[in-house]
Amino acid sequence: MGRRARDRRRLQQQQQQQQQERCGDGGGGDQAGWTGGYPEIVKENELFERYYRELGIVPDGEWGAFMAALREPLPATLRITGYRSHAKEILHCLKEKYFKELQNLEVDGQKVEMPQSLSWYPEELAWHTNLSRKILRKSPQLERFHQFLVSETECGNISRQEAVSMIPPLLLNVDPHHKILDMCAAPGSKTAQLIEMLHADMNVPFPKGFVIANDVDNKRCYLLVHQAKRLNSPCIMVVNHDASSIPNLQIDVDGRKEILFYDRILCDVPCSGDGTMRKNIDVWKKWTTQNSLQLHGLQLRIATRGVEQLAEGGRMVYSTCSLNPIENEAVIASLLEKSQGALELADVSSELPGLKRMPGITKWKVMLKDGQWFEEWKDVPSNRQTQIRPTMFPVKDEEKLKAMNLERCLRILPHHQNTGGFFVAVLIKKSPMPWNKRQPKVHQKLPQRTGDTEVTTADSGNGSECIPEEPTLAENEESKKMQELQNSDTEQSKKEGVCGPPPSKKMKLFGFKEDPFVFLPEDDPLFLPIQKFYALDPSFPKMNLLTRTQEGKKRQLYMVSKELRNVLLNNSEKMKVINTGIKVWSRNSDGEQFGCAFRLAQEGIYTLYPFIHARIINVCIEDVKILLTQENPFLSKFSSETQKKVKDMAMGSIVLKYDPDPEKPDDLQCPIVLCGWQGKTSLRAFVPKNERLHYLRMMGVEVFKAKRKEEESESKTAEEVQQSLAQTEEGMDMEDKEHDLVTKMEAEIGEEPSHSPVESTAMEVENKIEDLDQSSKNTNSHVSQESKDTDTSNVKD
Repeated sequence: MGRRARDRRRLQQQQQQQQQERCGDGGGGDQAGWTGGYPEIVKENELFERYYRELGIVPDGEWGAFMAALREPLPATLRITGYRSHAKEILHCLKEKYFKELQNLEVDGQKVEMPQSLSWYPEELAWHTNLSRKILRKSPQLERFHQFLVSETECGNISRQEAVSMIPPLLLNVDPHHKILDMCAAPGSKTAQLIEMLHADMNVPFPKGFVIANDVDNKRCYLLVHQAKRLNSPCIMVVNHDASSIPNLQIDVDGRKEILFYDRILCDVPCSGDGTMRKNIDVWKKWTTQNSLQLHGLQLRIATRGVEQLAEGGRMVYSTCSLNPIENEAVIASLLEKSQGALELADVSSELPGLKRMPGITKWKVMLKDGQWFEEWKDVPSNRQTQIRPTMFPVKDEEKLKAMNLERCLRILPHHQNTGGFFVAVLIKKSPMPWNKRQPKVHQKLPQRTGDTEVTTADSGNGSECIPEEPTLAENEESKKMQELQNSDTEQSKKEGVCGPPPSKKMKLFGFKEDPFVFLPEDDPLFLPIQKFYALDPSFPKMNLLTRTQEGKKRQLYMVSKELRNVLLNNSEKMKVINTGIKVWSRNSDGEQFGCAFRLAQEGIYTLYPFIHARIINVCIEDVKILLTQENPFLSKFSSETQKKVKDMAMGSIVLKYDPDPEKPDDLQCPIVLCGWQGKTSLRAFVPKNERLHYLRMMGVEVFKAKRKEEESESKTAEEVQQSLAQTEEGMDMEDKEHDLVTKMEAEIGEEPSHSPVESTAMEVENKIEDLDQSSKNTNSHVSQESKDTDTSNVKD
C-alpha cells in the first residue's frame, strides 16, 4: 500500500471515530454505511398512491388499511406437498411439536402468533405465521423451527411459498391425465404444485399427464430444475424458450403426427410486481407507471400464444403479482376481444371458499410517469403512441364490455387476508382462435411448416385473420432441400433414440450446452443383468429408460413417463430441453462382481418399487432407526428377522421396506422405501442427509440437539480429518481407514452418556463420515460445513 493510500485510510478512520463520538455509543449517521449496511428504504411513493387512488381498485374507507398493510413485512407461509404419503405425518409433526413450541414466545418484543392454516387451501396443507423470513433466519429461539423448515424444504416435503402464489394452480383444476404447460415457470413453486396434482394417486407411478415447464432465462431454468427434482417425478420436463413464440410440439398418435394441445396452461407472466412490495421493498422507490406500459405488449403476446396452444375445452389461468389494470384487465379484455367468442372468462366465485377477493374492474385510465392521464386512445398524442397502445384502454362498446364479464377476474388486496397483492383470470377455450379456425395438421414431408406458420400468426398484433405469404419458387426449392436434410437427420436420431439439442441454424442457443437424451434400445445388453438381478416385472416400461451420454460407459439411468418419451423423441430439434426424468440406477464400480453393475437410486425408488420383485427386505421401525443413524452398522445390530432374510441373499444393492403396523398407532403410520447395500457383515442405507433427518423426525427422533453438537465436535472432527490425511499420505488403504474410524466413533458414542442414544448418533456419525469422504476426494483443502450440508447429487447431470 502506498503512502497516499495509508494517509487516506488514516483520515477516514479519524472521521469515523469523530462521527461515533458525536452519535454516542448507539452509533448512527454514516456508521451504517461504513460497516457495509444500507440506509433503510422509505416506504413512500407519491405517484403510486396518486395512481391507485384515482383508479379506485381499493374499496372506499379502506385506503389507510391498504397502505398500512403494504408497509408491513410479509408473513412467512409454507405448504406441505400434498401428494406424498408422508404429508399427514408432516402435518401431525408440525401441529403437535413445532407449532406448540411457538406458544407464548416473544421475539424482539413481538409476540409470536400461533400459525394458522389458510382457510381456502384444501386439507390444511398450507399455513402462515406473522414471522417474517428475516426473524426466522436470525432468531435463536426459532432455530429449531427454521432448521426443520430448511431440511424439509430440501427434501421436497415442504415448500416455502407466498400464499397468493398458491392460487393459480388450484384454479386450474388439474387431473392426473392432463397435459400441462407452465409458460413462465421459474423459480418453480407453482410448477411443484402442478406436479403434486398429477401424482394425486400415489399408487400410480406413471400418470398419463405431464408438465412441461418453460422459462426464457437459461440460468433460472436450473433453479426450476432444482425445485422440480425435489419431487422426484418422471412426468416433468424443463425447457428453455421464449414463451411468446414457444413452438408447436408434435406427438405420435397411432403412427401419425399430431400437434400437441394442452389441457391446462399456467400463464404467470413477467410483471411490474407492485403486489410484492411487502417482500421486495426496492419496488417502493423504483415504481412508475412506465413499467406496466413496457410490459403490457409482452404479456399480451405470451397470453395469446398460450390460448393458441390450449385444447378446446381446456383451461388457462393468467396471473400477475401486480395490481395494475394495464397488466391485468387490459390484457384479458384485448385477448377476449380478438378471440371473437372463442374464449370466455370462467366464473370461479364458488371455488376456493374462504378466499377474500375483489372483482375485476371495467373502467380504468392510462397514466404516464410524468402524471399525465389519458382516458381514450384518441387522446394520446402521436409522439406518445409508441409508449401507449390501443389495447391498454378499456372497451368502449357497452354490450361488448358486458359480454366479457371482466368482473369474473380476481384481485387479491394485501390488507384483506394479510397477503401480497395478486391478480388471476381463468379462461376457457370454446373453439379455435379466429385466425386459426382449422386446427393445424402435420404433413409428414414438411412437419415444421405448420408450426412456423402458427408462430408467425401469433405475433400479429390484431385479431384479424392472418394469411401467410406464399414463398417464391426459389425459396420453395431451398426450403424443401433443407427440410429433407433435417428430416433424414431427425429420423436417424429417432431410430437411435437420441434426443439432442436443436440445430443452431434453427434456433440460437443460450447458456450451457446440454447433453443429449439417449433412450436405451430394446435389445440393449445393459438392461438384461438389471432385469434379472432385481426380478423386474414384465410390465416394466424399459423403453422409457434413458441416459445423458452417447459414448463411453453409461453412468446413470433415468426414467420418464411414456407420454414424455413421445414428446422428447418428436421435438428435440424444436426446443432446448434442460432436464427431464428421475435417476433410478447409478453405476457402481464394485457392482459387476455381484451380478449387476447398477445400484438403486433413492431419488427414483418410489417409482421403481412397484416393479421390483427381488432383493426386498422388510424391516421393523427399530431397524430403520439403526440404518438412518449409523453409517455402516454390522448385521448383528439388526433384529433377528432381518438377519435371517439377509443371510441367504447375495451381496449388492437392496430395497429396505418399512410397512406401518396399525396395531401400534404410536409408531410411524406411513410406509418407507429406502435404497441400501448389503455387504459381507454389514447393511447400510444410501439416503441423502436431509431425507435421513426427515424420516427420523417422522419417527419422533430428535435431531436438533445433535445438530447443535456439531459446533462442539467441529475442532475434534478437524483433528481426525488431519490424522486421516496423514495416514493417507503414508499409504493406508481407504477402506480399512473408514472401517477403523466407524468402529472408533461407535465406541466413543457408546461410552457417552445420553438421554437418547439414537439422538446423539444421528448427525455426529454422518458428519464425521462426510468429513472422511471429502478428505479422500480432496487432500489439499478443508471442506466447509456448508458444503457438507449440501446434497451430493448434481442439479444438472
